[in-house]
Amino acid sequence: MQTLNDLNHDLHCHSNQSDGILSPEELVSRAKSKGVEVLALTDHDSTAGIARAQAQAKLEGMTVIAGIEFSSDWCGRGVHVVGLNVDLDAAALKEAEQQQENRRNQRATTIAERLEKVGVKNSLEGAQAYADSGVLGRPHFARFLVEQGYVSNVNQAFKRYLGAGKPGDVKNMWPDVGEVVGWIRDSGGVPVLAHPMKYTMTRSKLCKLIEDFTEAGGQAMEVISGAQAANVTGDLANIVCKYSLAASCGSDFHVPDQPWQELGRFGRLPEKVQPVWELF
Repeated sequence: MQTLNDLNHDLHCHSNQSDGILSPEELVSRAKSKGVEVLALTDHDSTAGIARAQAQAKLEGMTVIAGIEFSSDWCGRGVHVVGLNVDLDAAALKEAEQQQENRRNQRATTIAERLEKVGVKNSLEGAQAYADSGVLGRPHFARFLVEQGYVSNVNQAFKRYLGAGKPGDVKNMWPDVGEVVGWIRDSGGVPVLAHPMKYTMTRSKLCKLIEDFTEAGGQAMEVISGAQAANVTGDLANIVCKYSLAASCGSDFHVPDQPWQELGRFGRLPEKVQPVWELF
């Protein structure tokens, strides 16, 4: 009989309810086609797509875990914390999502005002059209800029308008990482420090982040985030063992045809770590 440890898990991905481009149903079907058996949908600051993903998962014969990826602040740096196996009916989760939506909407309004000053018209409405009912973010502004011909691709949109130091570079006042960990724990979920190697910080600062995350109640860290070198996986495995954290894995999938972030296409967790799903 197959156990949970034998199944192919992808515990970090995004649909068009945040900054992915596939619907929750399309995402689940693609995950199934890539051999994923347990999928966590972890849209940014939103669980809006979970019910649809879980309904599709029943048709596909697979499991979808309710997840979310919260944006937070640690010492002035943006840090993402994934919540896995959250209770969608928890009051703490609903309040957290509303707070994050308010922050994002305020930021989007300011971005649009700044873009207006450099000649970009109606960007808020355009970005909202791309976001549809999902979480509004900079990628939606980028797609609007491409559509309107201000730039030729999304990368140019960030380089010219939305990236660091550009007109649309509006910092968001995210909550402290400890507060986010509390939201997830109060929602019955497992807090996971997302993609630690994506933060541009020294190893000593990363270890300090992990210490603070753990002291706040964090329970796991992503040892695998998309395609990565074996030595990186081994190093992160050593870190989670040092801090008595469980280990998670995920593609951080957003769009098709990016092989380094394809659903289910990454290595298995090292045997010496505790898989995060053992905490569910």
